[in-house]
Amino acid sequence: MIKKDLVKDLGIVVLGNIILAIGVAFFLVPNAILSGGVAGIAIAIEPIVHLHPNTMIYILTICLFIIGAIFLGKGFMIKTALSSVLYPTFVSLFGEMAEKVYITDDPLLASIYGGIFIGFGLGLVFRTGASTGGMDIPPLIIHKYTHIPVHTLVLIVDGLTVLLGMAIHGIEPALIGIISVWVSSYMVNKAMMIGLREAQSIMIISEKYEEILDEISKNLDRGATLIDAKGVYTRQERPVIMVVIFRKQFPILNRIVQAIDPSAFVIVYDVNEVQGEGFTFDELDNGGSYEI
Repeated sequence: MIKKDLVKDLGIVVLGNIILAIGVAFFLVPNAILSGGVAGIAIAIEPIVHLHPNTMIYILTICLFIIGAIFLGKGFMIKTALSSVLYPTFVSLFGEMAEKVYITDDPLLASIYGGIFIGFGLGLVFRTGASTGGMDIPPLIIHKYTHIPVHTLVLIVDGLTVLLGMAIHGIEPALIGIISVWVSSYMVNKAMMIGLREAQSIMIISEKYEEILDEISKNLDRGATLIDAKGVYTRQERPVIMVVIFRKQFPILNRIVQAIDPSAFVIVYDVNEVQGEGFTFDELDNGGSYEI
């Protein structure tokens, strides 16, 4: 990785941890929201250990980092060290500010907006290939020795965290916490998609494929690819049009197909990233597009 990319990634990790800490310090902790992760455990066990959640977050994060370094090695340490220091530090800093700033005392609002900040912050960190440490570590360690899929282990750990909170605080706080977990998971995916060129891949089966191709070229300025295919029932060979377009172009393409052949068979796939001329490169001098 060149120095410029490294500096950029470090900046994103710092920003991600700031946003993550804001969600925890201003929304979860003041309203005792039982979310997943280190913050969820810290809030859940507060009545037992009698330590402020911010202090418990710091202790748990550092302890888990040490355990991860022992079991997961040097590579893990390098990717996680920055977040393991920044996250609890920012939580403590913002925690002091949150005591002086009122935002909301509605548990539902706190759960939703806390999940938004947490998920977006986590997503930014994940985009760099780094980890936030914390409760990501137990699933990674178990996976190393059992080869159980990590996502399955994460679900199990989150489930145990919710059960812990339910046992100590009751069912209703746990149900509110589940909302935060769901919202944060949704926002992680959204943050991971930032900057990607979302598009759609369209497969069109029609006997009037030549007319459809002409209209695609004239109205959408997109290249297309013909794929040789054979119907299973009829055993007849017919070309299939495959074209990749921006989402906003789909209504135009749909009108074209319906006007030419209302009985055409159209399959639409969502595409999260497209690279190549016409999407990420400048158009060629002749204005054409590569066939895809």
